[in-house]
Amino acid sequence: MLMTAKIESFVMHCGEMGSRWGFNRTVGQMYGLLIIHEQALSAMQISEALNISRGNVSMGIKELQSWRLVQVHHKPKDRKEYYSPAGTIWEMATRVFEERRKREVDPTLSLLRDNLLDEPANEQELFAQEKMHEIHDLLETITHWAGELQSMSPDKLNTLMKLGAGVSKVIDMKDKFIKKG
Repeated sequence: MLMTAKIESFVMHCGEMGSRWGFNRTVGQMYGLLIIHEQALSAMQISEALNISRGNVSMGIKELQSWRLVQVHHKPKDRKEYYSPAGTIWEMATRVFEERRKREVDPTLSLLRDNLLDEPANEQELFAQEKMHEIHDLLETITHWAGELQSMSPDKLNTLMKLGAGVSKVIDMKDKFIKKG
């Protein structure tokens, strides 16, 4: 399978972004390739398109499945498995965020909670715990806010995102109104 220059550029960029999302470059390339293909692809097609081994494709598919980002398809009278993105782009973004929360934020919150339960032994630990408490509260707030965002429909979320800085202006107006009242 040959890729056009535009498709190859996108796929390679997804590889670079993959490392920022929490998986390796090859897995990112595989996902990018799957996203932009209308039809599900076999492991052999992925291998040929990206010039990587079938074993590498197999490991990458397992990684994408652990993130719940791909689904497996079977075609009648064909023993091969075919892969496609699991859901919409919005659902993909939600899953990546949710998995990153599980892998990064949740363990940090657990560590912070454990450290905050202990009594500080000295002033240095007291100061450290105050900062840990600030980090804990920030992560809790972000996690709660993200959970609320994830429960919104894509249309509502898209509308909220388009509001952008307008939301800040409304809050500023509310604050001015309260000060005058």
